[in-house]
Amino acid sequence: MRVVYTVKGHIELLDQEAPTIEDNYVIVKTICSAISPGTEIMLKDTTTVPSTLGYSAMGKVVEIGEGVTHVQVGDRVACYGSPFVRHAELLKVPKHLVILLQDQVSDQEAAYVGPGAIAIHALRQADLRFGESILVVGLGILGQIICQVAESSAYQVFGLDLMRERAEKLIEFGSPNMYNNEDEMTRHMTKLTGGIGVDVVILCVGGGLSGMIDKALGWIRDRGKIIIVGDVAMSFNREQMFQKEAQLLISRAGGPGRYMVDYEQRGIDYPIGYVRWTEGRNMAEYMRLLTQGKINIAPLITHRLPLARIAEAYDLYSHSPREVLGVVVTYIGEMA
Repeated sequence: MRVVYTVKGHIELLDQEAPTIEDNYVIVKTICSAISPGTEIMLKDTTTVPSTLGYSAMGKVVEIGEGVTHVQVGDRVACYGSPFVRHAELLKVPKHLVILLQDQVSDQEAAYVGPGAIAIHALRQADLRFGESILVVGLGILGQIICQVAESSAYQVFGLDLMRERAEKLIEFGSPNMYNNEDEMTRHMTKLTGGIGVDVVILCVGGGLSGMIDKALGWIRDRGKIIIVGDVAMSFNREQMFQKEAQLLISRAGGPGRYMVDYEQRGIDYPIGYVRWTEGRNMAEYMRLLTQGKINIAPLITHRLPLARIAEAYDLYSHSPREVLGVVVTYIGEMA
């Protein structure tokens, strides 16, 4: 089978042996995988050793191990989480990271289960209550999903991105308070929140930008929260942080269980009475929102490329950022 690697900044398709089944694992034949530009481009540009890319996909179950009961051979499933999920023709995935799909959910929208779970976990870190307000800075694919989920949850949602096209995507979805001008956003947000500021700012920007936390401190209310999802420089004005008594939180991936050997590899779930929203349950919630039409990912998918042309996807993100938002890699008819 073919697997996508980044090698010294270049994208290569390398042949590997097909995975073999183990207890509590599922083997999936990939139909689509989604590119996460922030994580993958950063890894592509910085890693010095050959590394696989990707962490979110969907496909059909071809084999299940002992201990797997929620899916069967032939089922359509979505799956999330490197190193198990990557851009590859076959995936060997722990059972808690595999979600059964309903017929209403398209293959390509299901492939975004990883960003979907990450978006939902970021909102859980915000811990908003009904009627509270949120500003999402950075409206790439992750920021888009966060805004859609927040809008569906009846929060007051604001968004900011310097690319007008990205703000317009969310206006089309039904989120009117989207801006590509910082001053305009600040003016309207101040008016609409009665001058107190938003309850939470979620930073989805990348590139190690400095000064973003200080800006967020100016946008939040007294004792508000800042949630960091993207690659943001961890520097801020202590006095401003002190005056607001703000909370600064990191949102780690898709939720509790991520990177935990017992949960992911050994298949030991957290009791729901102690951990309500694990990464697997966040994945399932993303699928529920898709199934019920609460969010709409299809308009965010601007490009579809076969596996053999995946290198072009990273070039698109680098050279045509205004034209590309979501890229899906397809595998049907590609199996070697």
